Amino acid sequence: MKRITIKLAKWSLFLLLGAAVGAAALWYHLTVSLPDTFLVTEGSRLTFADLPFLSAKAPQGDAVAASAQRGDSYNAEIKLLGFLPVKTARVQVVQNKVVEVSGQPFGIKMFSDGVMVVGFSDIYTQGGYANPAKSAGLALGDTVHTMNGVAVRTNEDVKKVVEESGGAPITLEYTHQNKRYTAALTPVLQEGGEANAFRLGMWVRDSSAGIGTLTFIDRASGIFAGLGHSITDADTGESIQLLTGEIVPVTITGYTQSVKGSPGQLTGQFSPETAGVVARNDANGVYGQLNGLFSGAFSGEQAELCPMQEVKTGPAQILTTIDGKRPQLYNIEIEKLTYTAEDPNKNMLIRVTDQRLLSSTGGIVQGMSGSPILQNGRLVGAVTHVLVGQPQKGFGIFAENMMETVETLAEEKIVLQKSA
Repeated sequence: MKRITIKLAKWSLFLLLGAAVGAAALWYHLTVSLPDTFLVTEGSRLTFADLPFLSAKAPQGDAVAASAQRGDSYNAEIKLLGFLPVKTARVQVVQNKVVEVSGQPFGIKMFSDGVMVVGFSDIYTQGGYANPAKSAGLALGDTVHTMNGVAVRTNEDVKKVVEESGGAPITLEYTHQNKRYTAALTPVLQEGGEANAFRLGMWVRDSSAGIGTLTFIDRASGIFAGLGHSITDADTGESIQLLTGEIVPVTITGYTQSVKGSPGQLTGQFSPETAGVVARNDANGVYGQLNGLFSGAFSGEQAELCPMQEVKTGPAQILTTIDGKRPQLYNIEIEKLTYTAEDPNKNMLIRVTDQRLLSSTGGIVQGMSGSPILQNGRLVGAVTHVLVGQPQKGFGIFAENMMETVETLAEEKIVLQKSA
């Protein structure tokens, strides 16, 4: 009997130690992953729908939160299990946002601010193989803005500067990983090539096009938000630095199914008419303003925008278009949430549960990016990525993060300037 009692005491100690270690790990995770600022609507308190073991209170008492009006802000102490301090966050009281949820596909045409380096090709010269661009330090994904002080916007612009150089050194201004640099490189004459045809040893691209999904329209500002992630170059994966861009209506004509290891994609027919301008190609989506004539083509039902902390794991729906008809709702499951800003468009891990969508597309396909995610009638986010190894799964961004960019554009009046 005594031996049994000792064993039970040891197991109890192990369990207590394990619980303590688990609680410490959870506490640390929360301190680094929870944002410093939360938005709440008038009359609401800061609560965490998916983290019921967290509580938040203003030091001055609940009366502060209850009486706070739009534009007010206050500090709230977030605690684990009601007693263990996690962090103090700033709470900003905002207006209850209602947006027009779309789910309509659109074609995107973008022209970069310069030309993007998408490949290299060594040149055979009298002295052997050479590559001036590589030797000058350029890398895939870099964007060249000027050559000898002349702005280059197209492939033809680059070719003209090289031809006029006659083999003399050329000074480039370019962007590498969001920083500006200058470099000098000397074109070389290709052995056996055209007479007096000088080469730099790099391939460049000046535009991009594709299909995405429009997430919502903020009628108050006239700004649309879509895609949920930036438009990137197909060869380099680098975000395109926007010079000009436009969206056009597109009719979905079919799709290729997603299978393990190979994501499918929507295919469609672009309209020749411009439906709107793109003002920003941002890490969390593309944003712009619709042409008034096409405003109705992307319209949808109104829905309240849900703050991130009120989103919860569990059943939800995506609104997407996989044929030429109107968008349809399909059932999904939100499996995981993360509030960290390290990867702003991977806030939600989602899984398609709707057999209609699984049997047709295999899950998420390219072109669905931007499809609205709805939960309990509120807009909580947008689809952004498909998991290549598990196409029934993907990632989503919080709608709150997309609205933040919309409000920034509205304040700066950037969209109006672009469309003027």
